[in-house]
Amino acid sequence: MAAATPAITVLEQAGVAHTVHRYRSDPRAGSFGDEAVDALASDLGVDGAQVFKTLVISVSGAGGNGLAVAVIPVPQRLSLKAAAAALGMSKAEMATPDAVRRSTGYVLGGVSPFGQRTPLPTVVDSSAAQWPSMLCSGGRRGLEIELSPTDLIDVTAAVVAPITG
Repeated sequence: MAAATPAITVLEQAGVAHTVHRYRSDPRAGSFGDEAVDALASDLGVDGAQVFKTLVISVSGAGGNGLAVAVIPVPQRLSLKAAAAALGMSKAEMATPDAVRRSTGYVLGGVSPFGQRTPLPTVVDSSAAQWPSMLCSGGRRGLEIELSPTDLIDVTAAVVAPITG
């Protein structure tokens, strides 16, 4: 078994029940999220909306400026306005790839809501509550973690809000 990623280490240290799923990832994939959905739907029979992507956004407003994380179902699009509002900010935009790598320590397509180099404020789309378990990146392309939405929210101290649209 490959060495644990920082994401897996965080969950193990927190005593959170989780399952790690691996699949073959193509570095030339146009969408790492769609690649994960395709692999997991065929291997596990999960619904695409049960697989979540981790997006890093740049936020600003009365609370200051900085980066934050939005966790949404792969098939959905993030509403930057809704994510900013959920985090108590007035504006949000997608963070630059360099900012994502520097802040999280992860490569694009492998950003996990757990184990980031600098833990970021997190908002999880409210649709996560409909699933007994959800899947999110394990901190490497081709590595997904399955866990309960409640555990993801608790470990990341996330705000929950409808942030897709």
